Amino acid sequence: MSLSIRYRDVKGKKVRPFRKQGLVPGVIYGSSLEQNIDIFVEKIPFLKEYAKAWSSTPIVLKTEDGKEFWVLVRDIQKDPVRDFLQHVDFQVVVRDEKVEAEVPVVLIGESEVEKNKVWQIEQLLQQVRVSAYPQDLPHDVKVDVSSIKTVNDVIFVKDLDLGKKVEVLEDLEAPVVTVVALQQEEAEESASEGEETSEESTSGEEE
Repeated sequence: MSLSIRYRDVKGKKVRPFRKQGLVPGVIYGSSLEQNIDIFVEKIPFLKEYAKAWSSTPIVLKTEDGKEFWVLVRDIQKDPVRDFLQHVDFQVVVRDEKVEAEVPVVLIGESEVEKNKVWQIEQLLQQVRVSAYPQDLPHDVKVDVSSIKTVNDVIFVKDLDLGKKVEVLEDLEAPVVTVVALQQEEAEESASEGEETSEESTSGEEE
């Protein structure tokens, strides 16, 4: 995975015209660099690569003068109102230094307990924090929920298979997947809707 970038010599409000051109300001940082490097990256190519790499797979950034940086996406800042990319942080990684990363948890398979439409699988942990050499970082960790046979079954962090090269930094006893009553959730939602309707009616009477 690779992206072409260009050096950036403008900051603050001066980057606005570049955003309109589809360029997102960013920075490359890391212990192996003498100083941070300000850059622009094209929005559409970046979003396509990030959709595949997420924050746990290294990306190669290629500069205009032929330099290459092996990086992880560390932070993406978005405008909360207009929902456009404001800034992207990239951290340089090297093969002989371990790094920490958030690895997404992806559920696969189907549990027997869901087939009766009374119970459903609930994912409590969307990602796990791990430590490993960059080349050993897993893209994701897949959890097969078909292993859940009863409503009392739980999949914990300690049950995740990330291999011997990856150290898990989460609480090993933390639950990742559990089973909850589908009818109970629907009942709670109905009750909540009823309360809102009642409040609206009361409010209308007061007016």
